[in-house]
Amino acid sequence: MSIPDSDFHPDEGDDRPSKSALKREAHELQKLGQELIELPDARLAAIPMEERLLSALKDLKKTKSHEGRRRQLQYVGKLMRFADVEPLREAVAAFKLGHAQDAVRLHHAERWRAELVADAEAVTRWMQKHPDTDAQRLRSLIRAAQKDAALPPEQRHGRAWRELFQFIKPQVSDDE
Repeated sequence: MSIPDSDFHPDEGDDRPSKSALKREAHELQKLGQELIELPDARLAAIPMEERLLSALKDLKKTKSHEGRRRQLQYVGKLMRFADVEPLREAVAAFKLGHAQDAVRLHHAERWRAELVADAEAVTRWMQKHPDTDAQRLRSLIRAAQKDAALPPEQRHGRAWRELFQFIKPQVSDDE
């Protein structure tokens, strides 16, 4: 018995996602699981999720063999299908953003250090932005870094350069 043409409409009725869409979603969840295990343990434990999912993620972190990781990652993806993934995505995004902000702060501190060593006027600009800085200590560190930079490359130790950076870094993070 055949279905009459007037009653058959392929666009109607079946609202299920395609098999390809389901596979894409499963791969996205597995990728999210992979990103979650890159988070520090304390941060991972702070994310609201089911205990089974947290346990599976911890097991995935411990698994060393390729095949074992692949299978555990599939299991994590399966558990995540039934979990609210938005808090998980937000936690991963916040972690990545934090790393990017840290890198920007470090680059900012490096620029200040280079400026302070190269330009005498930079100390004045620094003191205007950071009036609570120990000016005597800053000038001492700058002089030591300048002396170190003046030496031939094989005689440089870099200690003064590092100390100046460590002195600048905490104050630059408040600067932003």
